[in-house]
Amino acid sequence: MIPTGQDSLQTRTTLEAGGKTYAYYSLEKAAAKLGDVSRLPFSMKVLLENLLRFEDGVTVTHDDLQAMVDWQKERMISREIQYRPARVLMQDFTGVPAVVDLAAMRDAMKQLGGDPQKINPQVPVHLVIDHSVMVDEFGTPRAFEDNVALEYKRNAERYEFLKWGSSAFDNFKVVPPGTGICHQVNLEHIAQAVWTSADQNGEEIAYPDTLVGTDSHTTMVNGLGVLGWGVGGIEAEAAMLGQPVSMLIPEVVGFRLDGSLGEGITATDLVLTVTQMLRAKGVVGRFVEFYGPGLDALTLADRATIANMAPEYGATCGFFPIDERTIDYLKLTGRDEGRIELVRAYAKAQGMWRDASSPEPLFTDTLELDMSSVAPSLAGPRRPQDKVLLSEVDDQFNAELEATYKKQDDPRVAVEGEDFDVGNGDVMIAAITSCTNTSNPSVLVAAGLVARKARALGLTRKPWVKTSLAPGSQVVTEYLNSSGLTEDLDAIGFNLVGYGCTTCIGNSGPLAEPISKAINENDLVAASVLSGNRNFEGRVSPDCRANYLASPPLVVAYSLMGTVRADMNNQPLGQSSDGKDVFLKDIWPSNDEVRSLMDAHVHSDMFRARYADVFRGDDRWRAIEVKGGDTYNWPAGSTYIANPPYFTGMTMTPKPLTDINGARALAVFGDSITTDHISPAGSIKLDSPAGRFLSDHQVTRADFNSYGARRGNHDVMMRGTFANIRIRNKMLPGVEGGFTKGPDGEQAAIYDAAMAYQQAGTPLVLLAGKEYGTGSSRDWAAKGTVLLGVRAVIAESFERIHRSNLVGMGVLPLQFADGQGATTLGLDGSETFTIDGVADIEPRQDVTVKVTRTDGSTSSFTARCRIDTYNELEYFRSGGILQFVLRNLAA
Repeated sequence: MIPTGQDSLQTRTTLEAGGKTYAYYSLEKAAAKLGDVSRLPFSMKVLLENLLRFEDGVTVTHDDLQAMVDWQKERMISREIQYRPARVLMQDFTGVPAVVDLAAMRDAMKQLGGDPQKINPQVPVHLVIDHSVMVDEFGTPRAFEDNVALEYKRNAERYEFLKWGSSAFDNFKVVPPGTGICHQVNLEHIAQAVWTSADQNGEEIAYPDTLVGTDSHTTMVNGLGVLGWGVGGIEAEAAMLGQPVSMLIPEVVGFRLDGSLGEGITATDLVLTVTQMLRAKGVVGRFVEFYGPGLDALTLADRATIANMAPEYGATCGFFPIDERTIDYLKLTGRDEGRIELVRAYAKAQGMWRDASSPEPLFTDTLELDMSSVAPSLAGPRRPQDKVLLSEVDDQFNAELEATYKKQDDPRVAVEGEDFDVGNGDVMIAAITSCTNTSNPSVLVAAGLVARKARALGLTRKPWVKTSLAPGSQVVTEYLNSSGLTEDLDAIGFNLVGYGCTTCIGNSGPLAEPISKAINENDLVAASVLSGNRNFEGRVSPDCRANYLASPPLVVAYSLMGTVRADMNNQPLGQSSDGKDVFLKDIWPSNDEVRSLMDAHVHSDMFRARYADVFRGDDRWRAIEVKGGDTYNWPAGSTYIANPPYFTGMTMTPKPLTDINGARALAVFGDSITTDHISPAGSIKLDSPAGRFLSDHQVTRADFNSYGARRGNHDVMMRGTFANIRIRNKMLPGVEGGFTKGPDGEQAAIYDAAMAYQQAGTPLVLLAGKEYGTGSSRDWAAKGTVLLGVRAVIAESFERIHRSNLVGMGVLPLQFADGQGATTLGLDGSETFTIDGVADIEPRQDVTVKVTRTDGSTSSFTARCRIDTYNELEYFRSGGILQFVLRNLAA
């Protein structure tokens, strides 16, 4: 983004790198007038540079700059700042609704008498199509080709729409299907560590590469020293259109790493340990920055693995500073030599280079880990922070089986038409998937070696296990082919199924019908083991209730074992060709074996070749015809793409805010309600409101696709809000799924009840426990909430992104006072709620919620308004962030 500031401190200067001269905004010059900044966390230095570059005396002031420097005194400060990221990253599940919004804003701009061309990204936007491929075919050489063909067939409308967007909007590039996962493409190709652009005078300016992304795992690129985090699509759209990201100066938790990983320990084991520690520490809304001598023992890919899972440990980001490892990775991935020289020169000039001589930063709080203590681990069966040692998985599952599922050692069940049976704890899905682990050559090579050793001994996957390999980029296939490991993985059943998120986001595809039938008719607690980052209930597969996160080599091992109800360390995985027991230690590769293959087969020319023409796509993509010009020709009757109702009847003056009078509770939820619970991404049930809508529009069950793929159609998505098959509403004890009590007191689908309340003119609220909205950045969790008629969400605590999304859609987030909640206040959802003073509400103000019970008695409680900044308040008063931006541009 081109700087527009006034530079009152006169910090602009120049540096030479790679034979070129660049202007930049010097932290050293700023420190001469503001005070020493050498011990600011590296991530805070990036924020300070951003404010320096955009200082204009209005949105960014001298006081903002001084507050950033003075942060070092108390290491926490509640001051609002306006941050402008250099670019925006999207994927197709969240990108389609964002482009829908932009297209709708162009229509609305015309209606308001403005220029539709004003709705255009002001910063570079990259959208990578990675969320749509499903694992329909697996375990065969044709799996990849068949799955891609199905992907294009199912998503033709969506892809035509995205291709229109790439031609209609400037600064908007689309990476076609079958290329890779957005975070890995970002890490391997798009990200530059130091970004450059020309100012209005044509002078080239260098500044830190920063971004926001419409996927929560945007944080992965923090491993490269690039500051970025996930936001909802609505917030990303505002950033695209030149609106700053309003935020409070963050607290920064330092995580010291010492030592190095032991023999046979993977980066996945490390990240699951880190996730558990940080979630226990409590880092929601905070930055985490890694420091200490242990960083020298981590490859860039290891760092990216840790940074990737910041949403799982709750932090805004998990930042690693630029150092020699960063340079090594830029060279490995084929970045331009001039850019690499600039990264080194810029980071050193700005005090953003980490080495042994760097001053240790000051932090709000710290914790530390000796990496030599990390042991083989998984996480599950339903939350990524619930780490379990490999040696204890079987005991933990058995305890869960009895405590949670009220089952014990049930008999095994015959599978119709097969010569095997299945039981509780059997692994039905073993998937090497996700941005977290398929970005890291060490764990993928290790997985290939496990397959090679197992194959040599005559082992293969159990016949009930659905196996898949979905790499994060085509480069993975290059080095697996080069090393011969592809053949070994194929032999075990881990054939390439696509380049995308697949199983990690619920695109695991159906299990074989006889297996699914055996599971569901006998109420079995089936398991999945995946190398992903999310294992929330109902996410991976409707047939798998227990889901474990594991390293890729352990995924292969569990496909051989076929169950989580066995001690992987001490029980045999199977028998060799000569009848001998084979144990995990017999097929686990040494660190030297892994390193030797990586050194021999992972080269920079692979990256250069695969990314040489990354936006061109295959023949299918190039054959898609684009319809429409500056504005989109909305296809009549489409169940994928529809003009949303957010701007219907919009005028230049926002409607006045009104109090919330006599609201009813749509649902009462417990703790850890995720955005998957609120707006599922997976399969659409035939008998659900969304399923009935699609059937009514002549869509066959086979063509339902997924909620994620239909995020461009508000009619489907509002019907899918709170439709997760595992969500539990306390208003209906013992009932699973998206149900509540309607106005008549009878059980109804949440959508149907909400529409009945809307028809009666009754406003709605939601009550929830701790960590409401944890998980993905999906804006549909907030969009669906507002379209159901919910005016306020009252929770014990909110996750960062979802709270922001609620404000951005004009929904009031309120937080119970410490120690209070629906349970302690005796609220069961039968009450009515009144919230006065909404029109005059202030950020973080205490408000009174009046309660009227069914017997006519009244009470009240105090809640904190979680509109955190004055910018957010402006969005709320405008009816949402998009309405705010649209009015400003139209004016």
